[in-house]
Amino acid sequence: MTQHLQIGDLITRAARTFGAAPALVHGDRTVSFAEFDRLTDRLGHALLARGLAPGDHVAVLVPNGIDGVVAYYALAKAGLVRVPLNARETDVELAYKMTDSAARALITDGRIPAEADIVIGTAELDAMIADAPDSPCRVARDPEAPLRLAYTGGTTGKPKAVVLTTRSELAEVANFLVDLLPDLTPDSVMLHAAPITHGSGAFFLPHLVKGARNVILPKFTPQAFVDAAVEHGATATFMVPTMIAMLLEDAVIDRDRLRLSRLCYGGAPIAPTLLARGIETIGPVFAQLYGQAEAPLAITCLQPWEHTPERLGSAGKPYTFVEVEIRGADGAPVPVGAEGEVVTRGPHTMSGYWQRPEATAETLGADGWLRTGDIGRLDADGFLHLLDRRHDVIISGGFNVYPREVEDVLLTHPAVREAAVVGVDDARWGQRVAAAVVLRDRVDDQALLDHCAERLAGFKRPRLIERWDELPKSAVGKSLRRTVRETLQKSLEVSDHA
Repeated sequence: MTQHLQIGDLITRAARTFGAAPALVHGDRTVSFAEFDRLTDRLGHALLARGLAPGDHVAVLVPNGIDGVVAYYALAKAGLVRVPLNARETDVELAYKMTDSAARALITDGRIPAEADIVIGTAELDAMIADAPDSPCRVARDPEAPLRLAYTGGTTGKPKAVVLTTRSELAEVANFLVDLLPDLTPDSVMLHAAPITHGSGAFFLPHLVKGARNVILPKFTPQAFVDAAVEHGATATFMVPTMIAMLLEDAVIDRDRLRLSRLCYGGAPIAPTLLARGIETIGPVFAQLYGQAEAPLAITCLQPWEHTPERLGSAGKPYTFVEVEIRGADGAPVPVGAEGEVVTRGPHTMSGYWQRPEATAETLGADGWLRTGDIGRLDADGFLHLLDRRHDVIISGGFNVYPREVEDVLLTHPAVREAAVVGVDDARWGQRVAAAVVLRDRVDDQALLDHCAERLAGFKRPRLIERWDELPKSAVGKSLRRTVRETLQKSLEVSDHA
């Protein structure tokens, strides 16, 4: 097999270039570039010595910290396939992923959601590393061989395992370095506040290869984030919109003490009102990432200088190495400005779903174009405007209603902190619009209905609004519309029969 660039090669190259400089920081522990290279080599050897073979799947259930990052890249060096598990999920959810992914081994801080041939506790890692050979660990793998499995959010059904390869990982790094983080230097600092199992983890390699520092918070709390950003001189971070809302609500922010040049956000829709408030409070440093597990974090991006008032509802333009089209129901591209499904193509996209050939064929065409399942339009300047998920569109009286549009209107009311809009069954209209809201101040239902009536056509207005203490969310902060829909449907049925 022809030798191709491997993920381990990037780590070794960074070690040779930046040596003793700090690469990873977590609490009072700091790991240099040279030490990180050595730790991942040794652990790679140790994992293979435990009976694992290249190509085996290994689940990793470790909270944010250095142990998890070392495990991730030791797996890459040893030719083992990473299955990252989010510690915020339940044992039932984690057991499903371990079984579905056919994980042979589990690296864990103590939780064992399901049986595995090999279970390695984080307490064992130091001894395994100490006893392993002090030599490079390089299992060369084909660039199209699986590198990691990334599970979809499961917001509409059972999560599917997306197969990502060395090819897709290297392309993702290139997308970040060319478009999102072109100014990285050894003085840059990435502050990981979100789980490294998901979006935040994508920022690790781009910073590593440029000699920048990765600082990991064990858990996100608004004020702890601000304090850490000031202490470490953070220049970049990644958040989901829920985290941004918490930051603006609960933290004391002195923007003059922050070095942030990129506050990257994605993973869920964001209300333009929240975004405008963030820019006013923190500064013009926001960068939106639109992607999904099948095309990780890199379909389009909205740069900080593009966050003008008229663009706040946009998801930005395609990355340099990414193509985006809008296609109609017949699969043909639609004219500029017309609505349709967003499709994308690029070297970073998945090779398919693990053991789901039918789902792969439905999502990934033979020509490499990936169906995202999102509805959107491209404007004349090439900016993508997302309307909603294809499966979430509400059809009421024959008209399409996009939940995100209604949510954005509800969120412009000063009393509304969060909103989730869904379609519930209706004998007359097919579906009616229903909403669950989380309030920051008291307000009566009629005031909210009047607020919507002033801003939305009649068929788009909520016919049912419920006040909830919190919205159900996935482990990465996405609203679980399926759960909202089921709950509101039951509420409607009870009220109709009362």
